[in-house]
Amino acid sequence: MPVSSEQPTMGRLTVIGLGLIGGSLAKGARESGLFREVVGCDRDETARRIAIPLGVVDQVTADLAEAVRGADVIVLAVPVLAMEQVLADLVVLDLGEAVLTDVGSTKGAVVAAVEKAFGQIPGRFVPGHPIAGSEKSGVEAARADLFFRHKVILTPLEHTSEQAVALVQRLWQAVGADVESMPLADHDEVLAATSHLPHLLAFSLVDTLAGRSENLDIFRYAAGGFRDFTRIAASDPVMWRDVFLANRDAVLRSLDAFTRDLARLRTAVDEGDAKTLLGVFTRAKSAREHFSTILARRAYMEPMQTQMINFIARPGGQVAGRVRVPGDKSISHRSIMLGSLAEGVTQVEGFLEGEDSLATLQAFRDMGVVIEGPHHGRVTINGVGLNGLKAPPGPLYVGNSGTSMRLLAGLLAGQAFDSVLTGDASLSKRPMARVAKPLREMGAQIETANEGRPPLRITGDSMLMGMDYDMPMASAQVKSCLLLAGLYARGSTSVTEPAPTRDHTERMLKGFGYPVEVDGPRVTIEPGHKLTGGKIDVPADISSAAFFMVAATITPGADLTLEHVGINPTRIGVINILRAMGGDIELINEREVGGEPVADIRVRHAPLKGIDIPIDQVPLAIDEFPVLFVAAACAEGKTILRGAEELRVKESDRIQVMADGLQALGVSAEPTPDGIIIQGGPLHGGEVESHDDHRIAMSFSVAALRAQGEIRIRNCANVATSFPGFVELAQSLGMHVQVEETA
Repeated sequence: MPVSSEQPTMGRLTVIGLGLIGGSLAKGARESGLFREVVGCDRDETARRIAIPLGVVDQVTADLAEAVRGADVIVLAVPVLAMEQVLADLVVLDLGEAVLTDVGSTKGAVVAAVEKAFGQIPGRFVPGHPIAGSEKSGVEAARADLFFRHKVILTPLEHTSEQAVALVQRLWQAVGADVESMPLADHDEVLAATSHLPHLLAFSLVDTLAGRSENLDIFRYAAGGFRDFTRIAASDPVMWRDVFLANRDAVLRSLDAFTRDLARLRTAVDEGDAKTLLGVFTRAKSAREHFSTILARRAYMEPMQTQMINFIARPGGQVAGRVRVPGDKSISHRSIMLGSLAEGVTQVEGFLEGEDSLATLQAFRDMGVVIEGPHHGRVTINGVGLNGLKAPPGPLYVGNSGTSMRLLAGLLAGQAFDSVLTGDASLSKRPMARVAKPLREMGAQIETANEGRPPLRITGDSMLMGMDYDMPMASAQVKSCLLLAGLYARGSTSVTEPAPTRDHTERMLKGFGYPVEVDGPRVTIEPGHKLTGGKIDVPADISSAAFFMVAATITPGADLTLEHVGINPTRIGVINILRAMGGDIELINEREVGGEPVADIRVRHAPLKGIDIPIDQVPLAIDEFPVLFVAAACAEGKTILRGAEELRVKESDRIQVMADGLQALGVSAEPTPDGIIIQGGPLHGGEVESHDDHRIAMSFSVAALRAQGEIRIRNCANVATSFPGFVELAQSLGMHVQVEETA
């Protein structure tokens, strides 16, 4: 419902044009109480006669001068092509200090008409466009809630008064709209594609089918999809005629692009080209789902979400049974990347269907790769070869996935086309200089934002040269980034690590038949070879398993088996550290699957003791330390971590955030520049902040097993990016964790 105002704060609102949009705005503003008086102006006698009985306005007139006299805000709600005459009539009137705005769906034409009438654009004119409507028209269709939870786009110009913008924004907010701003030219291009083109297609399709001899049967047996799409063909023809003529250039650009793609589809149908058809359909389906997720339901016709997700973790509970956690995220990322660059088809089983991995998948779809799925962890990738990627239509958005951005930076540095990598607010704060700097040394042209942060702008056709790179800090992402760039460089590329890091990229390259030389800490790759598609079985993610390994270790009576977990030697730091603390961990049925070692891991409760964590284990457990800090808090004695400064530049400063949370629960936790000192002791209940970091949220969920009171964990929405289904899985094993949703 529209927002109500306790007392009117402005005098008169004048709405010129009482059609669906103007009438709905007038009615909603009137019910909000923001103005003492709402006046309508319309030349149509019937509209004037019914506007007051319908509760649309307080007064109505056909006289423009009478309508605008003493107005605080004047809204132009007439068809776009009628705007010029209305403005010509307005310019000779005394408008006082009234703010002028409009509701036209093409801003360029409206602004041009305003400039023609006034000689210049008045500072008090605010171009606006509500993204709302109905196939119904006229004042009789006016609804006070038409704009509730819908977008309104304002396109203020360089000299537009800030006070005028604020007043128009307040008007739209009073009727429940979500107000945003964007450049005028961008608005007309975006709306040409998202609104004008669909209307044009709907009008054309219905007109074409209505002209066929079997038209009665066509409409009689039309399914829901036809009705949904063609509903908008019942919209006001005069209004849409004006829209298409006013926004002609932008509409033609969108229509030409669509026509070219439609012609390609026709050819594919004619030639029985199943691969092309499947590619278009899978890209379309996944793009709709992907961008809906990205926008968190903030599409033009959807509300802006302000929902916060918290976890409530209660003391006690059990940890027992057998379970397989989701697939390894690192391997899932790389399976999509290398499968796309391979020749032939790659079948992936066990793919992690979390938002991070899906962001990588969508990026390659945007670059022309046909990918089927995921469906129950199964993905089919139709590889395009090392040189088969195409320029994406726009920036590649990877959400919260640092792995996607860093690895893609290396791969994109070797492409012939320009590209931009962007991410969400959290990822946009994370450092990318440690991949950008060595890539530049190879010859890549990469621009970053302030202090080396995203977005990354990568210029194509760079001449990459292989190099020997000694990494200043151990990082599997940096290593993998440079190896992927090395696929496109002249000469060999070698990366030397100061300490071992996960080697999934090297293993998978070999699995695809691409030679990689590993000599101790030095990895070398040369260009000129190819990758061949095959089968990949993604093992369960040891980082996800770590939460339940710690949960079972600290819970009396626990006996848990985690199935088919990857135990890559570069990833088993969590096992080694827990064993060093006294953990009871047994590896069962060890085997190798697709070049990766896996095992079932049985974990039983055991009393833990604090330790000095060996420095050589730090890179092997870098992602698991938040939950290891929980184990340390439950151990007897002191646990000391050093050499883990990388934890300060993850999704959050994990050292400081975990220290703050443990202290809030009564545990002695002293952060240091490169680690932490934790004195084991009882955990109390309390409230902790995850800072939108999924690993923090899940770690404190585990802590509740030994807490003396309830733990409330704030801002847990990003758990889905790393571990979809975490809460449900935890509950199935006996943990007392639940979701608390708050507006």
